[in-house]
Amino acid sequence: MRPFHLAFPVDNLEKTREFYTKILGCKEGRSSDRWIDFDMYGHQVVAHLVDAMEKAETNSVDGDDVPSSHFGVILEQGTWDTLSQSLKESGIHFIIEPHTRFKGEPGEQSTMFFLDPCGNALEFKAFKSDDMIFAVD
Repeated sequence: MRPFHLAFPVDNLEKTREFYTKILGCKEGRSSDRWIDFDMYGHQVVAHLVDAMEKAETNSVDGDDVPSSHFGVILEQGTWDTLSQSLKESGIHFIIEPHTRFKGEPGEQSTMFFLDPCGNALEFKAFKSDDMIFAVD
């Protein structure tokens, strides 16, 4: 699978740099005074400086108010567990605490949501098996 590219808005590049490198462990790539490239688990995510951020709407999913605009990575379960623990230890505020969604159903997954310093919602998840990612039965 080839890496994906995602660009997202931020209103503070220094807080963004600190969060993505120190809290999430992303390696910084190229940058300017208006954007920063990050290596997020092999994918290129780019923070672009904007004047104002918009608040995301939510959608109910399995009893949680999920931000309709969000991004993240599907990790292996052990990596998800390690990241979840690291985020808890860092004092991150979860908007949806780490838990298992769709228990006993197709697509059962570990998931957690939190905001970056500019208010972008991130979801990191893990499945017991990759065949569950798109499972309907």
